[in-house]
This record gives sequence, C-alpha cells and structure tokens, in this order.
Amino acid sequence: MAIGFMEVQLVKAKGLRNTDIFGKMDPYVLIQYNGQEKRSKVADGQGKNPVWNERFIFKVEYPGSNDQHKLIFKIMDKDLFKDDFVGEAIIHVGDLLAQGVENGGAKLQTLKYRVVRANKSYCGEIDVGVTFTPKVEDKFAEEQIGGWKESDNYLA
Repeated sequence: MAIGFMEVQLVKAKGLRNTDIFGKMDPYVLIQYNGQEKRSKVADGQGKNPVWNERFIFKVEYPGSNDQHKLIFKIMDKDLFKDDFVGEAIIHVGDLLAQGVENGGAKLQTLKYRVVRANKSYCGEIDVGVTFTPKVEDKFAEEQIGGWKESDNYLA
C-alpha cells in the first residue's frame, strides 16, 4: 500500500445558481475525500462567479476500495441562519493515484468540472487542479539497521 499526499487547488467557480433572493450569495466549498473534510474561505459577495485560489492537502492511501477515491466538492452559500446547498462536483481520482504510485507523482491540470444540484441538473462549473505525490520512504534508515553500522562498531 502506498501512502502519499493529494494537493487540491480550488481556483474558482462560474455560472452558479444563485440561492439568494436579495443581493449576491457568499459561496464557500466543502471538499471531502475518504472521511477527511476541508472548508474554503467564504467568497463574500462574489455571487455566481466566486474566486478562491486556495490549496488543500489530503492524506491518501492507495490502493483501497474504489469508492473512496473520489473528491467531492459541495458548494454552499453562507447565510445568517442556515447555509444553502448550491450544488456539487465529483472528481474520481483512482486513475490519478495509480499513475502517481507508478510514476512517483501525477497531476491533473486545472480543469472545469460540472456542478450539479441534488436532482442532477446543471448549475455551473468549478475549476480545480489535483496533484498526487507518494511519500518517499527513507532508504537510509534501512541501511543503518544492518550491515555497515554493525561492521563499523565491530572494528572499533
């Protein structure tokens, strides 16, 4: 099993469905991956076309069950009493992780992903980039356990 880090670059959204009757909505994003959740800053007053330009890091174990290899972006509108659900986008990253394990890293350039409402109707797009970097094991630790270290001590 490989362990690594997935960096998610949340750039912006465009053409979101406005949930506020008066004024502009204040969108933010909940990013979920395999039981981990991160929250973006609130794009105060940016309405249907918010810009975040934020970076988030998730710990990743690969392989695992296929269902766990998806990033979920839930776009919410910050309101005084109850935040409104705007829509969500899902990115399946299993192939990216497999490629990253094989090649020592992998990257999905920033792309546009469809944002859909609960009824699966289109309600805008979100721009996201994803990079996966496997954790490199420390090879020096293995060398110090046996062989040379013991021989040096024996000769001393």
